[in-house]
Amino acid sequence: MPCPHLPDGFDFTDPDLLQSRVPHPEFALMRQTAPVWWCTQPANISGFGDEGYWAVTRHADVKYVSTHPELFSSNTNTAVIRFNETISRDQIEVQKLIMLNMDPPEHTRVRQIVQRGFTPRAVRSLEQALRARARSIVETAHAAAAAGGGAGAGGGGDGSFDFVTNIAVELPLQAIAELIGVPQEDRSKIFDWSNKMAAYDDPEYAITEEVGAEAAMEIVAYAMNLAAARKECPAKDIVSQLVAAEGEGNLSSDEFGFFVILLAVAGNETTRNAISHGMHAFLTHPKQWELYKRERPKTTAEEIVRWATPVVSFQRTATQDVELGGQRIRKGERVGLFYSSANNDPEVFDAPEAFDITRDPNPHLGFGGGGPHFCLGKSLAVMEIDLIFNAIADVLPDLRLLDDPRRLRSAWLNGIKQLQVSTSRG
Repeated sequence: MPCPHLPDGFDFTDPDLLQSRVPHPEFALMRQTAPVWWCTQPANISGFGDEGYWAVTRHADVKYVSTHPELFSSNTNTAVIRFNETISRDQIEVQKLIMLNMDPPEHTRVRQIVQRGFTPRAVRSLEQALRARARSIVETAHAAAAAGGGAGAGGGGDGSFDFVTNIAVELPLQAIAELIGVPQEDRSKIFDWSNKMAAYDDPEYAITEEVGAEAAMEIVAYAMNLAAARKECPAKDIVSQLVAAEGEGNLSSDEFGFFVILLAVAGNETTRNAISHGMHAFLTHPKQWELYKRERPKTTAEEIVRWATPVVSFQRTATQDVELGGQRIRKGERVGLFYSSANNDPEVFDAPEAFDITRDPNPHLGFGGGGPHFCLGKSLAVMEIDLIFNAIADVLPDLRLLDDPRRLRSAWLNGIKQLQVSTSRG
């Protein structure tokens, strides 16, 4: 269905578009005029050998698709809405080993095992260590900035530094490493591999799809070795709980490997970007920063996730002919779930354009639209965001913004790769 209101060739998954901005004006237009809109693409540009997808932009419709896996499959074409035109179908098929790309009943089996690592008790057990790490991360960044910056710090000798590199990247990585018991000396490798997996669309990183795939396999191999070691000698950690009794409701070594891949992107990349966007939001909304420093509202993390929406979109594939938003979607057609649009739907949120850390209720879809793929690690992500901003407010209360953020080139991530800030009052 052509839409005369958007330019010919407009595509919500265009990585050049998302490198420059999240297309909120276009999302608003679609919610009003064509909430389920057919986006035509050049053949195979996304790697699927088809001619486009249905863009779903209203909160209610995104939630409906998310909660009806029998109608909309994560497995058929995976949940990733755009690879690139050079990817092979075999490479896409490998992605189906990741829980994100499974459907019930296989997804149900794997999730029931994995969720052992995300019980309230398991998450609370990490809090003390992560609180100390959050404080240490911020104090180290402060000290480096005061000393004029160090190697890779992005400092200019004036108290300036890159917030992403010095603060946002570290705590999500440490949280995952704590969760699965990665030794401190190996943690930088996990971070490097996860970066390569997520950054293949950005030419600045000079990372090809092949390098990204190699990085994914490095993570799988590392995790499989970790699983094998725990099977041989179980410890009191989550890895042992997930793999030590394979065949008795636990993960195989390769299943554990692909679970760690999911953590490396869904747990690391997304929380890092939420923290980066959250800091940018605070520094461009100084009254909210002052409010946060005074009161530390418990609603803050949820609003940061709504505001940031680190995953712009995932996709599903129709398992049968179905009607949605007045449109007939045929079996086999792809359906894009645009969380960035749903989280700004005025039918659900008062003044969605406002960054309001006291927003309550806040039924955002930043952790997914409910259903079987609702984010397992939500409570851990919220804890990380709370811990890091409490540390920043205590140690760096007068942080100020020096420049606009530099955005990641990606087809589905709302990423910030650099955010220059300063500890000086200017």
